[in-house]
Amino acid sequence: MSFIKDPMAIEVRSFEIIKPYIEKLNLDEAQTKIYSRIIHASGDVDYAPLIHIHEDAVEAMKKALLSGCKIYTDVEMVRTGINKRKLATWGGSVECKIADPEIIKYAKENGVTRSIAAMRYFGKDLNGAIVAIGNAPTALFEVIRLMNEENIRPAAIVGTPVGFVGAAESKDLLIAESKVPYITVTGTKGGSPIAVACINAVMYLIDNTRI
Repeated sequence: MSFIKDPMAIEVRSFEIIKPYIEKLNLDEAQTKIYSRIIHASGDVDYAPLIHIHEDAVEAMKKALLSGCKIYTDVEMVRTGINKRKLATWGGSVECKIADPEIIKYAKENGVTRSIAAMRYFGKDLNGAIVAIGNAPTALFEVIRLMNEENIRPAAIVGTPVGFVGAAESKDLLIAESKVPYITVTGTKGGSPIAVACINAVMYLIDNTRI
């Protein structure tokens, strides 16, 4: 069987296949690349009408990344998938505390999820950072609470938690109440690969070389 072996050729061909599904959505170049990477990461063209990119999200994320911001994530899968070598070229890094003993202890003592505990732990450190939530709706709910009640202001939020309990509701609330720019997908779809695709897409908009 003959098949494409070159990684970049696979990516190019994938985007060619995806193009007809998004070309009627009136997207600009940056949005097209983010939509394409989300659909590529999921293998699901049904994502196209579900993606929401705040009008200021791309520029806010690019500015934060170039300033060397940290990216705070809810789960290790998101942290692992982000291109940390490219991020480091601008002085940035990725933080995840979901498995930290202190976080586990706090969550048990306070009857909350570890993702809530982690976001509370990050607290003011989220100011000016990018928050990338790919798994836990409770993490997204907590970040929204931090914005509303404690005046925390990330540079931007990538909120794509997945599942049937709270995921759709958390993303709807993000769209309705976020005080900062965001990228999300409505409904139950989402997941860590989608959050990773969004972050990496914006990094490749700044510099498309692969390291």
